Amino acid sequence: MIRKYIFENDKHYASKWTVLLIDLLIVGISFILAYFIRFNLSFNFDVQRLWVQLPIVILLFLGAFLVSGSYKGVVRHTGIKDVYAIFNAICLASISTIVIILFNRYTELVNGFTIPLSIIIINSLLTFIALTSARYVFKISYESLATSNGIPSKNIIVYGAGESGIITYNTLTNHSKMKVKVVGFVDNNLQKVGKQINGVKVYNKSILSKEFVRFHNITEVVFSIQSIPPRKLRTLVNEIVDLPVKVKIVPPVEDWINGELKVSQIKQVQIEDLLDRPPIQIKNSKVMRDFEDKVIMVTGGAGSIGSELVRQICKYSYQSLIIIDQAESALYDLQQELKQAGFHNFIPVVSDIRDKNKMRALFEEYKPNRIFHAAAYKHVPLMERNPYEAVKINIAGTKNIVDLAVESNVEKFVFVSTDKAVNPTNVMGATKRIAEMYISCRQQEGKTKFITTRFGNVLGSNGSVIPLFRKQIEKGGPLTVTHKDITRYFMTIPEASQLVLEAGAMGKGGEIFIFDMGESVKILDLAKNMIRLSGLHYPDDIDIKITGLRPGEKLYEELLANGENTLPTYHDKIMISKVRDIDYTKTRNMIDELCISNLFFKDNVVQLMKRIVPEYISNNSDFCKLDNDTEKSKTSETPKSKIAQLKS
Repeated sequence: MIRKYIFENDKHYASKWTVLLIDLLIVGISFILAYFIRFNLSFNFDVQRLWVQLPIVILLFLGAFLVSGSYKGVVRHTGIKDVYAIFNAICLASISTIVIILFNRYTELVNGFTIPLSIIIINSLLTFIALTSARYVFKISYESLATSNGIPSKNIIVYGAGESGIITYNTLTNHSKMKVKVVGFVDNNLQKVGKQINGVKVYNKSILSKEFVRFHNITEVVFSIQSIPPRKLRTLVNEIVDLPVKVKIVPPVEDWINGELKVSQIKQVQIEDLLDRPPIQIKNSKVMRDFEDKVIMVTGGAGSIGSELVRQICKYSYQSLIIIDQAESALYDLQQELKQAGFHNFIPVVSDIRDKNKMRALFEEYKPNRIFHAAAYKHVPLMERNPYEAVKINIAGTKNIVDLAVESNVEKFVFVSTDKAVNPTNVMGATKRIAEMYISCRQQEGKTKFITTRFGNVLGSNGSVIPLFRKQIEKGGPLTVTHKDITRYFMTIPEASQLVLEAGAMGKGGEIFIFDMGESVKILDLAKNMIRLSGLHYPDDIDIKITGLRPGEKLYEELLANGENTLPTYHDKIMISKVRDIDYTKTRNMIDELCISNLFFKDNVVQLMKRIVPEYISNNSDFCKLDNDTEKSKTSETPKSKIAQLKS
């Protein structure tokens, strides 16, 4: 019955005044015991004086408790700070007692009020022991009731016996909603190994074995090491991922809520935490100055990259922010998110970049100074089956926005491209490369500075491999990988967005910015790590199925095309690609042909794309025949006269 009351009324804590009353009762009992101890457990002292002294001592302790606030702590969560508060209160009360006794010797305000120093010392010791013991007994009793309520406890190992590890231990064990037992700490510092922290033993990392985990029924290992580099974390995680445990991590101390760690912040280690490179950090950013009093437009603003661009732009000082996307639901969700975060200086617009008249009206109404163009179709297999749609959005849509930017004298235009535009093997990559080329052509005209950013796969973006693997793990597998040797470069969504913003600020026009993304990641290894991080085993719990390369898919991606090299910038992770020269007039005419052909001669579209991008060689696609049949390619070219007629 008591247990039921405790756990159904867990939010009901003992009143601080009740705690204060109990503390004063303990003080009174301790003072009487001090006399008995001082006089060898006998009544060989003036009992009448004791009753005079007792109320005064209790009043002095009452004042000390009120000053120190020792009675305000939640008893079931008593910790070191609460013990300090009790100690300070007792010292204050004892010193006050001595001062009043000395003062009374000269003034005799209270007749007979004198207490032997030995009584004061004994009383102080007894009171301190009694108050701390009472709290400890209550805390232990509460925890005993908690562990006997029928809910199975969770056995945990804390990796790291430093200050962060101790705070993690206290957070886990003091959380009333969780039943957690910290079995031990693990630390590489041999001076700590074998010792105990709060009664919990510190082990060497070599102790972590399947036998140890099974014997102690350990379900989780929590990494609590501050400022751990991703490569070091990956090494430590790889040492234990084969164990039947979940792996979690404590966030950096600067992310703790009001300087305190909450249990909800201890998250499972994500694959993003194991990137084989330090996270990109933008220093000496010019973005703040670049955005000041500017009207900024983001196309594709509700997508993975676009929405993160919007979130980061909202933190700067600008005149207004126009967010354009054709996905109504996603745009609505972003609108609500920004409002709840306290941002209101933005204008969401549901529209399609292919609608040039609507886009022109928006340019005339808002007169943007900065454009971040993130609207695109990006899924390789879908675009391989739908080249018509890929050209309409990725080329014709981009062309609309670029042309309007030049007409409206927009100061800067930042284009979000992809590493798939480099030596493309699929329709999607080719359309992005052609968009890059058109931007290069228009850079030669007008006042607008055109800047292109090129990066690899974005972790967690819509349709990327990470969310796919997570869904497959939730369903029990198997995980699908297209080829055992396929590799990809990865970066996080915030990193990608930082790169885009920084490139826009540093760009002077005509550059293609690329990012040092570290080593490429083998997708098969990525799949295995995600299975392990979920506390499962490959292939016993979840298998991996090799499905074969999809149409247009590469085994590996590149950030530079043949004939390109790089120039450094002030940021060592951001470089400028020196692209090969192109014939701007001829290229622009061919792109104009492509956009018209896409409307009237759909069958010839991919052939035209291959003429514009000679390095575009299809892979594992129905369009491979166009690379092999050069004669057919020549005879199938759209007649110039017909194109000219359609243009007119």
